[in-house]
Amino acid sequence: MEETTQQAQSDIIRIVFYGPESTGKTTLAKAMAEHFDTQWVPEFARDLLQKKYNKTGKACEASDIRPIVDGQLETENELIKKANQYLFCDTDPLETYVYAKVYFPEGDFSWLDKLNDKLIYDHYFTTYIDTPWEADDLRDKPDAREEMYAAFLKELKVRNKNFTILKGDLETRIKKVLEVLKTL
Repeated sequence: MEETTQQAQSDIIRIVFYGPESTGKTTLAKAMAEHFDTQWVPEFARDLLQKKYNKTGKACEASDIRPIVDGQLETENELIKKANQYLFCDTDPLETYVYAKVYFPEGDFSWLDKLNDKLIYDHYFTTYIDTPWEADDLRDKPDAREEMYAAFLKELKVRNKNFTILKGDLETRIKKVLEVLKTL
């Protein structure tokens, strides 16, 4: 079996914005990186899958999961070298794992389950589903937001991750993130 990219070691505090589609993760990651004059890691899957969709009309397939995880970690590893104090991640391999289990329940993602046990993120901010859902080529679960949110939350709890739920408008969410970051 092909080896998956490993996470680079660093003293930088890794923060993940995590949750269902169209809940403000990208907006928050960008805003926090700008606030702290540091780096943010974009969602690797978005660009990869948009290109695939444009070319083939297909969205994600089970065979895309490993390239997504590798691309996410490779991007994170590059950007952490340029970060100061914090690195804000718009999703992580745990998010990819949740999606993989939902979309491909017969798939064998034990390698990703084990990888997620090794990865270190200092805090997760789980974005609640109280933001308007925005359609695009890749988003496809506007009627399953509660179910998806529950799947993401369950995975954090099962793995005993440190997390904070973010609700409300952008200003309220940013204020909450700033409060929590002071405690890390």
